Amino acid sequence: MTEKEELIQKFYTAFGNNDAKTMCECYHPNIQFKDPVFGKLIGHDVCRMWQMLLERSKGNIKIEFSDIQANDYLGSAQWIATYNFSKTNRLVVNRIFAQFQFADGLIIKHTDSFDVWKWSKQAFGFKGYLLGWTGFMQKQIQKQAKTSLERYNKTHI
Repeated sequence: MTEKEELIQKFYTAFGNNDAKTMCECYHPNIQFKDPVFGKLIGHDVCRMWQMLLERSKGNIKIEFSDIQANDYLGSAQWIATYNFSKTNRLVVNRIFAQFQFADGLIIKHTDSFDVWKWSKQAFGFKGYLLGWTGFMQKQIQKQAKTSLERYNKTHI
């Protein structure tokens, strides 16, 4: 296992252990994160997002990861998050493909890709089934996620 593969493993092991602090230690201070729900986040907001998500899960999140590959510059992994979505308490099993870029021995760019329609069907039920594939619904999901993170940041200074 390469040094960067070990870094990715450390990140997901910490995630599975509800340890946002260790997750964030894997990130470069100039981290850039992107996914279909939060869009693009930079720096401190990335760690705050993970802290918020772990707090809201109240320890009821299962993280599985596999297919970790990395060289000195790029990496990837498959991971699955199983949890109850906080707004609806509906069970979500989200299958995600992660891509990484490294700088100074840390993750500087992290991009998660997944099917937003599949996610929204699980998270929102019938409404997600009907509208989750639309750009309008996806923008609303992203807007709500960013608003939620802004509120979290204000209460966790």
